[in-house]
Amino acid sequence: MTPTDPQHPTFVHPAEEAFAGILDFYGIKWEYEPRTFPLERDAAGNVVEAFTPDFYLPEQDLYIELTTLRPQLSTRKNRKLRRMKELYPEVNIKLFKRREIRDLEVKYGLANNAGPIRGAATQEKEV
Repeated sequence: MTPTDPQHPTFVHPAEEAFAGILDFYGIKWEYEPRTFPLERDAAGNVVEAFTPDFYLPEQDLYIELTTLRPQLSTRKNRKLRRMKELYPEVNIKLFKRREIRDLEVKYGLANNAGPIRGAATQEKEV
């Protein structure tokens, strides 16, 4: 997804919005889903699988992927990250898992935002 207004993107998940708020608070420049990386192509060269990290921090040259999936449900995302590192070893990417996101929100005074990151409803919002 490419936002129509980079300053006010439409986030897929509340955790993304909260993470953007932390970055904004600390003056860290970020871009939301700025690049998609092809992971697999068919015989005709068409992309059949791709990965779009949630954030890019240009000053750190770092992509950030957030996941709120429970560990037993995150196999597909972990496989994509492994494939990404195989195909694009020069790309720096960090995965923040569900608990790490909640811990950040609590640490930075966003405990009210941490609630939506737990429970079954979160599983339905994950892409």
